[in-house]
Amino acid sequence: MKRQIIMTCALPYANGPIHLGHMLEHIEADIYARFQKMNGHDCIFICADDTHGTPIMIKAREQGITPEQLIGKSHAEHVKDFEDFSIGFDHYGSTNSEENKKLCELFFERMSAKKNVHKKAIEQLYCEHDKMFLPDRFVKGTCPKCSSKDQYGDSCDVCGATYSPQDLKDPGCSICGTKPVKRKSDHIFFRLNDYKSYLQEWLPNHTAPEISKKMSEWFNEDLRDWDISRDEPYFGFAIPGEPGKYFYVWVDAPMGYVSSLDQWAKKNGRKLDDLWSKNSAYEIYHFIGKDIVYFHTLFWPALLQSADFKSPTRVNVHGHIMVNGEKMSKSKGTFISTRVYLNHLDPQFLRYYYATKINGSVDDMDLNMDDFASRVNSDLVGKIVNLASRGAQMLSKKMDGVMSTPDADGLVVLKKIDAQADQIAKLYDSRDIAKATTLIREMAELTNKYFDEKAPWKTVETESEKTKQVLTTTLNAFRKLAVFLKPVLPKMAEQVYQLLNEKTPAGSYVWDDYKTTLSNHKIADYVHLAGRVDTEKVKSMIEEQKQIYAATAKPKVAVAAPKAEKASGPAAEIEFEDFDKIDLRIGEIIEAEEIKEADKLLRLKVSLGDGVTKQIISGIKQAYKPETLVGRKVLICANLKPRKMKFGMSEGMVIAAGDGGSDLFLLSPDTGAKTGSRAK
Repeated sequence: MKRQIIMTCALPYANGPIHLGHMLEHIEADIYARFQKMNGHDCIFICADDTHGTPIMIKAREQGITPEQLIGKSHAEHVKDFEDFSIGFDHYGSTNSEENKKLCELFFERMSAKKNVHKKAIEQLYCEHDKMFLPDRFVKGTCPKCSSKDQYGDSCDVCGATYSPQDLKDPGCSICGTKPVKRKSDHIFFRLNDYKSYLQEWLPNHTAPEISKKMSEWFNEDLRDWDISRDEPYFGFAIPGEPGKYFYVWVDAPMGYVSSLDQWAKKNGRKLDDLWSKNSAYEIYHFIGKDIVYFHTLFWPALLQSADFKSPTRVNVHGHIMVNGEKMSKSKGTFISTRVYLNHLDPQFLRYYYATKINGSVDDMDLNMDDFASRVNSDLVGKIVNLASRGAQMLSKKMDGVMSTPDADGLVVLKKIDAQADQIAKLYDSRDIAKATTLIREMAELTNKYFDEKAPWKTVETESEKTKQVLTTTLNAFRKLAVFLKPVLPKMAEQVYQLLNEKTPAGSYVWDDYKTTLSNHKIADYVHLAGRVDTEKVKSMIEEQKQIYAATAKPKVAVAAPKAEKASGPAAEIEFEDFDKIDLRIGEIIEAEEIKEADKLLRLKVSLGDGVTKQIISGIKQAYKPETLVGRKVLICANLKPRKMKFGMSEGMVIAAGDGGSDLFLLSPDTGAKTGSRAK
């Protein structure tokens, strides 16, 4: 039965380049979409740039251009990156569109009619010089936690603390420097709790069990009202009938899914109401990262329900990308943009490698560069593509280039490959792409074994017909694998289609084409399908990314030090006696837990040996998971004066290097260092 499917990826933000973390999600979704289309289903794959909000305003101002110019440049770059990675969107739009503006207004009209919105005064900082309420990022001052200067109004880059702009010491407007005053402003709130019962019923049926369980924790109490408005100046859409008020970016961003679909519908003579409405027959799938689950499984379904639109059929969630077992790092060159990758390596390599890892879970995925090179070279090139090289080159160069028929043993091999087709299809449909590629690789190994046992290179001069049958079997087996791999490697599948000189009714491979066995068929001249990963190019890629970071990075700051200031050069010299006052010791982390109310803080219990422990609150949450820290030895400052923080007493400091956020790296002792030993 023909299915009707709408698919979306999370909308990339328009103030930065696409990177390899983004590509995990887009490759996974593209594989799923291509598989559905190969099976004849009506599948519409939509995405767009997320273009509104304060960061866009700030970056445009820094570059001396308008927000529209900034997002236009980003859109062109994003589209090119996705095209070069063979991401086959049916339409790639922008949230800064007339369709999205009208949709926001329609949603607000329906929410208001149902009394799902209300006004409430909140206190904000106001700049009397610029005559404007200041968004968080338009306020700078001294961190209330560690006293670092020149910090934004929402979080500290030095100690990782999060806070309200009103909590800053010596706050100033980031535009003019004037000290702001506190004023009240009416904001518009969405009554999320009106849909608590609906969400409790919806979640378990439309998300994975681990996601449903996690999000259900919010239902232990009433859901808080959600502030959906921002004061001018704000780059976004004005709220009808509310002068000076704009829709918060997380209101109009997910609506970009629907408005981009509307744009596609207009181009293709379709109607949005037939595609995404309350009674639509279409299945709706979102592919997102686990960091934005809250918005997509609470706010978004509630907004859709309020506005009488269909809620998603499924929200598919994936984990983050690690590189060589660590968080992506700009300073290490592992926070790699797609354009830098494309400057050095074939995009098919990354598509294949990710495919061997994607299993439909929310676990983080490790892009290990050595494993990446090894797996592509060994499996893709050495086992799969090698079949084309072995079969087609001999047939074209030493024979007449015409396939005959498989021999008896060859028919057994081809039958075994066909027997795996249904299982491979089920794995694609369930997003367990890793197991699908494993089965395909095993079928390649089976065919290579057949080829080696037949040893056609020994018989090509003496038994040409027997040799041709072996080559015919080998090429037919490779063709079947190319069909199975088309969702992963669409570019290679097209090359195979041309190499084998095919003319199918669809003009390219569809899923059922694996059932065909070519016989007495003339092939084209052999073309090179894929080379090996050159590890020197991997090194060059990382080095280029490091150089880009070095050229654009801001001066480094001290990490988690009391009353720290941003460093503009080498620190002033100190006497040995000053250094000797610092008690640096080897500690072992025996407990670690996240502080849920804080974006950047973990609570650690560190042993110094002999029964001595210290509680340390550290701003490393974005760089490390708590469970990965237990048992790890670290370097700590053991005689730092305890500080009473919002989330408890911190009795020391864990020493780390980096620029903050996810770019932090704990310093660990060499093997043999004992817990409690003093660093000298």
